[in-house]
Amino acid sequence: MARSIISVINQKGGVGKTTTTINLATALAKKGKKILIIDLDPQGNATTGLGKSNNDEEKSVYNILIGKISAENAIQESSVKGLDLIGSNVNLSGLEVETANDANRAFLLKEILKKENNSLFNDYENIFIDCPPSLSLLTVMSLVSADELLIPLQTEFFALEGITQLVKTIDRIKANLNPKLSIRGILLTMFDKRNKLSSQVDNEARKHFKDKVYKTVIPRNVRLSEAPSHGVPCLIYDKGCPGSKSYISLAEEFINQNNQFMGSAA
Repeated sequence: MARSIISVINQKGGVGKTTTTINLATALAKKGKKILIIDLDPQGNATTGLGKSNNDEEKSVYNILIGKISAENAIQESSVKGLDLIGSNVNLSGLEVETANDANRAFLLKEILKKENNSLFNDYENIFIDCPPSLSLLTVMSLVSADELLIPLQTEFFALEGITQLVKTIDRIKANLNPKLSIRGILLTMFDKRNKLSSQVDNEARKHFKDKVYKTVIPRNVRLSEAPSHGVPCLIYDKGCPGSKSYISLAEEFINQNNQFMGSAA
């Protein structure tokens, strides 16, 4: 299996999950890593953000989960060398109802990743799962499948209250479905240094989660918002903007984490 399967998760919408998934994956691919993104959000924003159609009925994670096609047939290459995608479409939103009688449905994605483990997914250094902004079946599926979680946290009022609920869910998943699940890191997003509240949330998060919070902070940056409408990651759209630079810095932190994990496992 890939060295690490990472779910990018926060049940709150608009915190920068998809932006983080796309741009961190791109920065890692640009550093020579082989990366796969699985878009598990029915809105398909990670899919369109990489220039692919979220109306593709055939090559979608939904068709893999219902057993219609193999994962191998759903993987698409992105325009970024070394970065592949399993895309999403709106059909995915019906999965919860369609699998209502399947007692094992929370393990569907995990079984697929394990089954095709020996060849297909082994090639990837990391697999990122972009989660929907809710604590739905799809999110539970990703929590069951993941080794680690990356939690984008918007530096705004009530941000920390929301994360408390998420941590409770993570603890329940660990206790019942996936004991090895851990939080790899919390990423502060949409940081505005002119805003006192951003600094307060930064201080509170670091006090509460300590070294789980990445040193890199993602600023509010209009280029990060513009890039998806052009179907490319911000690192391709405007490599020199503050948003792109911050994701390059995050990728370096992320790689250092990998090196530390390998060092401590040796």
